[in-house]
Amino acid sequence: MKQAAIPDTLGGESFEEEAREGWLSWVSSVDHKKLGIMYLLGSFFFFLVGGILALLMRVQLAAPNNHFLSPQVYNQFFTMHGTTMVFLVLVPMLVGFATYMVPLMIGARDMAFPRLNALSFWVQIFGGLMLYFSFATSGVNGGAPAVGWFSYAPLSETAYSYGPGVNYWILGLLGIGVGTITAGINLIATIICLRAPGMSIRRVPLFVWMTMITAFLIVVVMPILNAGLVMLLIDRLLNAHFFRADSGGSAVLWQHVFWAFGHPEVYIMILPAFGIISEVIPVFSGKPIYGYDFVAASTLAIAFLSLAVWAHHMFAVGLGHAFDLFFAISSFAIAVPTGVKIFNWTATLYQGRIRFTTSMLFALGFLLMFTIGGLSGVAFAAVPIDWQMTDSYFVVAHIHYVLFGGTMFALFAGVYYWFPKISGRMLNERWGKVHFWLTLIGFNLTFMIQHVLGMLGMPRRVFTYPALPGWAEMNMASTIGAFVLAFSVLIFMVNIAISLRSGAVAGDNPWDAWTLEWATTSPPPPENFTHGVPPIRGRRPLWDLAHPDRTDEMMMKLVK
Repeated sequence: MKQAAIPDTLGGESFEEEAREGWLSWVSSVDHKKLGIMYLLGSFFFFLVGGILALLMRVQLAAPNNHFLSPQVYNQFFTMHGTTMVFLVLVPMLVGFATYMVPLMIGARDMAFPRLNALSFWVQIFGGLMLYFSFATSGVNGGAPAVGWFSYAPLSETAYSYGPGVNYWILGLLGIGVGTITAGINLIATIICLRAPGMSIRRVPLFVWMTMITAFLIVVVMPILNAGLVMLLIDRLLNAHFFRADSGGSAVLWQHVFWAFGHPEVYIMILPAFGIISEVIPVFSGKPIYGYDFVAASTLAIAFLSLAVWAHHMFAVGLGHAFDLFFAISSFAIAVPTGVKIFNWTATLYQGRIRFTTSMLFALGFLLMFTIGGLSGVAFAAVPIDWQMTDSYFVVAHIHYVLFGGTMFALFAGVYYWFPKISGRMLNERWGKVHFWLTLIGFNLTFMIQHVLGMLGMPRRVFTYPALPGWAEMNMASTIGAFVLAFSVLIFMVNIAISLRSGAVAGDNPWDAWTLEWATTSPPPPENFTHGVPPIRGRRPLWDLAHPDRTDEMMMKLVK
């Protein structure tokens, strides 16, 4: 059967690289596959660093009136943990999957601008190193920033944070922001311009859909953060007063600027995870996704509404009843398209031939954990509830159910799903399932109980607490859960290491999947598709190739 031509890059760069050996072939590479792997490895390294900071904080909080960490060090760890997980782990890891998979899934040779792709990665890496360089200044007026990952003014102004730590934090985030924006532009250009013949925008995999929408969000909202960071840096270095209330500025302005970026950022961290789940569940259910058009349309609705909900983080600021009412309504409204996705995934599972692989278990775990996080988030749309809970551990539980129970579970599902394609080896399913169950148990032991702590009144962002009834026992349980979670990550790392050396050979399509990345070898060659791209007649090219006389509707009847 005639193969389709493979779209080349927009910038004219060849996909063939000069013969290089060792680490130099990686450092100088513009191949999207190598850069995707480096994104994943770099973000996983920062995941380990951020996780160690979290464990140290949990040791501090294991008992009341504890002084394992000083208040200043605890606040530094708290700041760097949040910053690391948001800016150096979740977003880069999702960008890594997109960088590797999107060209394969749309039948392209590479990203639209390969050199820009490499620049995006290295700028983000240097931004991360700049962030952590602040720890090296511990002898110069305080060391790492201790202002929270949100860096609220006036705490982040020089009057209260006079050391260079906040400056390094700002410069690091500016670098990460520039790298993320350029990555977003590159992904948009790749998806719009380099799709294979026959792959209309309504035929691209849902992971590609959600990556494209996320990239547009990045391009829209990341400059808002960068503008705010520049204003804060001018305040600190040039004695300006954008956010200094004592000089005519406004500390609330920083909150508006930060959360105008920060709440869409939550969806930047979750929409590509939705895309991963939308690939995994259909394959291991043996059915096409239920309601493809509704899943794509609901993603557009989420992206649009995410731009109009930022001030629900500011109900306690006192913006007035009209502001509170508008943002309460928009916060309730964004739950509707999110619920549409939950329904579509559940309907896809219904009467499917489900294979409980490790990837599928993490996808099912995602459904449950994200639903819990979403329901607790809906509660914060009610202004009186938000007033009561906003500075409590209930918020800590909520955000971790969304970002770890949601995004990280989806990322683990993606690793187990695409590892055979990336490496040519299968991960050990037995140890993978041990990893899943320990993750599920450790995660819920750590964070489920924090909902109760919040309702009992334990405030967040504190380095210690008094011995009030129930607080000590629940914090100890939460700390134990954190170490169970850490042990599960160790098992995952061992599984990766052993499988890379001696795992079963994967083959081109070990899961009998349907999208184009499974039409090439494992791992793919430098040009991605040696013999061209299979003809594309629908949303599942490999299914269409194997069953030229069948349609999705006929398959649904066969399942029933």
